[in-house]
Amino acid sequence: MLTGCSNCWAPLRAASFAEGMTQQPRIAMVAGETSGDLLASLLLGGMRGLWPDLQVYGIGGPQMARQGFDAWWPSERLAVHGYSFELLRRLAELVRMRRQLRARLLAEPPDVFIGVDAPDFNLALETDLRAAGIKTVHFVCPSIWAWRADRVEKIRRAADHVLCIFPFEPALLAEHGITATYVGHPLAGVIPMEPDRRAARAQLGLRDGDAVLAILPGSRSAEVQYITPRFFEAAALIHQAFPAIKMIVPAVPALQNRIEQAAHDCGLGDVLRIVPGQSHTVLAACDVTLIASGTATLEAALFKRPMVIGYRMHPLSWRLMRRKQLQPWVGLPNILCNDFVVPELLQDDATPQALAAAVLQWFDALEQDPDRMTALHQRFTALHESLQRNTPQLDADAIQRVLANTA
Repeated sequence: MLTGCSNCWAPLRAASFAEGMTQQPRIAMVAGETSGDLLASLLLGGMRGLWPDLQVYGIGGPQMARQGFDAWWPSERLAVHGYSFELLRRLAELVRMRRQLRARLLAEPPDVFIGVDAPDFNLALETDLRAAGIKTVHFVCPSIWAWRADRVEKIRRAADHVLCIFPFEPALLAEHGITATYVGHPLAGVIPMEPDRRAARAQLGLRDGDAVLAILPGSRSAEVQYITPRFFEAAALIHQAFPAIKMIVPAVPALQNRIEQAAHDCGLGDVLRIVPGQSHTVLAACDVTLIASGTATLEAALFKRPMVIGYRMHPLSWRLMRRKQLQPWVGLPNILCNDFVVPELLQDDATPQALAAAVLQWFDALEQDPDRMTALHQRFTALHESLQRNTPQLDADAIQRVLANTA
């Protein structure tokens, strides 16, 4: 007799679920910004391996669309710079969008909701959906270890399961009773361990012997306002000191016109080459990158490229962030290596002169300090190896367990 043995039924329920999933699940997702669009598209690829005809919809971007995602709103609508002044200006729009999305999902509940990063938007939505009985997964643990320790309780209320991209996060979440799985960082599986610089340069029309600086000033509208002018003023100084240098900017297509105008305003219209997208090709091709703090810095580290990290934001946002900061570093490569592996120049320290000097020091090291360059390559290679897992498959397996009530 199996009466009263609830655990005895678990394999039968799981088998029944797996059989039922041949009908394909309905999955709602919200991914904010360019980085979230990329991460979510890789997650979708893994889920398509399990469920080729799954229905997936919500808020997403063009890379998700290529995986068959039905975007009710574009992911760029969630791109907010800072968390005070800029957020307040767009708060009504974001609240309205979230309210409309919540009502739509509650009216037609998906089998699971997956929030990809964007914690300010997603955690509150996940909490409401979970309270209504909808399974919720949060992909990319909020940076409770860096500067948002206050989010732990929000995560506990919001998510049935958290998919973590850094190896130390599941144990940290477990201390607070939150179930999580380390899935590796999707980019570590996409970016090759030894990028083909020559092929990338050929694709961009650059020569093997060119000295190439990649400039990545961010993917948000406000980053164009606060960061791009400083980066381009630094680029002008670099060009004065090193006239033969090739400088290339991979621009988010929606912001390309503004970036081109900023280049023109700095007198660099004929010096900077601005291309739509192609950030990975540009990072593979470059010798050094001047780059805004964010996910792109981790991408640069996985490409094993020396970098100068810079960032600026509204002064009020900066003061609030500094009070919450838990780590001595801001850039992901430094946080993950637990060391100042690459220079960070933030807010008032991010002057054109300081940024230019730091970039030129890397170009000098390429010629004169091979030991420093070898050490950097080794640190970034070790980081890459620590983040490399079969992320799409691990993601899909974890989501399958959540759906089967066995997570």
